[in-house]
Amino acid sequence: MTKPETDSGILDRLYAVIERRRGGDPQTSRTAMLFEGGTEKIAQAFGEEAVETVIAGSGGKKERLVQESADLLYHLLVLWAARGVKPAEVFAELVRREGVSGIAEKRSRPED
Repeated sequence: MTKPETDSGILDRLYAVIERRRGGDPQTSRTAMLFEGGTEKIAQAFGEEAVETVIAGSGGKKERLVQESADLLYHLLVLWAARGVKPAEVFAELVRREGVSGIAEKRSRPED
């Protein structure tokens, strides 16, 4: 049995697959189905996965948290794609915040 890949490049590769499936057949592709439903439905699916991840994280088996986390990341990537956000943009923001206190970073944001 081959050891599964564990590099962070998987997010870029998954994003590329998501982009390729945009406009595909919603009968055979969950990704195409999500895109067909529009951004609001994609955001709703992401929210549902977030709740499932929180529930898995607050108790239960580690394996379930891993599975729900993978679902959450997938739906986040679909949402990014729907809104034209590239993973590199988010990664650059994380790099910008590296070494900055979370409290200080939040205070630096303009109020909406």
